[in-house]
Amino acid sequence: MSGELVLVTGPPGAGKSNVATALASQWTPSALVQGDAFFGFLRAGRIDPWLPESDSQNSVVTDAAGYATGRFVAGGYWTVYDGIIGPWYLPQFLAATGLRRVHYVILLPEVEVCVERVATRVGHGFTDESATRHMHAQFEQSQVDHRHVIRGTSASVGSLAESIVERVGAGGLAFDR
Repeated sequence: MSGELVLVTGPPGAGKSNVATALASQWTPSALVQGDAFFGFLRAGRIDPWLPESDSQNSVVTDAAGYATGRFVAGGYWTVYDGIIGPWYLPQFLAATGLRRVHYVILLPEVEVCVERVATRVGHGFTDESATRHMHAQFEQSQVDHRHVIRGTSASVGSLAESIVERVGAGGLAFDR
């Protein structure tokens, strides 16, 4: 059995969780890895991950998440990772997975859409508007091949997932180390 890894990322409020959940149902067998869970393991001394002083912590969390995710893929599961892995952490994450490649997609709606979604979503602990704007700017300014970025918000979650599946099948989202 051979699995693949599809990494769905973007700023808070981009729609990652909805799209990742829809994607994970597209393949059998599959696994959905929620990246936020790895930050939830941290207790005393936790630093908000968007702050500059969190770099060392974020590096450890990135490695732990990458390793666990890679084990699902190695076990033959099509694995969808839902979390914030910016292009600046992608090589480290991919190395930690032990994989040669990932299908990498950045969801990037307009910043105001992300801010509105963060402010109105229910059951999610993250509500920081300034951090949302900051992380959106980081993705907006990152140096990543445009083929990995999906802008806008007009498509339904289902049609967006179908489009990503097609692009994965064609190799259009592949990032190799």
